[in-house]
Amino acid sequence: MRAGRPCKTRFPRCWVLGGLNQNANLALLALGANLPSSAGPPELTLRKALAELGKHDAIQAVAISRFWRTPAFPAGSGPDYVNAAAVFACQLEPEALLAQMHRVEAAFGRRRAGLRWQARGLDLDLLAFGDRVLPDAATQDGWRALPLEQQAQTAPEGLVLPHPRLQERGFVLAPLAEIAPGWCHPRLGRTVAELLAALPQGALDGMKPAHT
Repeated sequence: MRAGRPCKTRFPRCWVLGGLNQNANLALLALGANLPSSAGPPELTLRKALAELGKHDAIQAVAISRFWRTPAFPAGSGPDYVNAAAVFACQLEPEALLAQMHRVEAAFGRRRAGLRWQARGLDLDLLAFGDRVLPDAATQDGWRALPLEQQAQTAPEGLVLPHPRLQERGFVLAPLAEIAPGWCHPRLGRTVAELLAALPQGALDGMKPAHT
């Protein structure tokens, strides 16, 4: 599978100023919950999870989207989700950041077992880490092209970046477009704003900000 046009847009310059460590990379995260966790209801869980991530010396919050209410996927699989996106300046390697995210999930009662796409008290996804492609372009392309019926049954053994499903998910792209509209997918050559605009009709049905 061939990549799209070369990326020309990146994070706004202001995001790498203002006291941020110049050796840090900018990581894009998605957050979601539709069941209570040990911290409380979904919205409170997301707020506390963001705070917990920010306690690490090598992880610094840069931008956080609004919280969104989103119907569960697949339809009827559980209560509505509360979703958000965040940008962190990170001095860790991507695998170390993901491990820290898993530790935060576990601290809030998450157990990474069972079927995919189940209702859960906390879900933290690493969407992208700068313009890194991991583990390599061919593997990322292959997971991105995986048919829908296989997506629910198969998970990669290692970290794949950018997240293979981010370009398909309105509940990811809508919050992400609020804080990183110009991030450009290094394999597709399209920005978050462009990916959001390209979603099929109805992809955002039922989504609304948690607070108006």
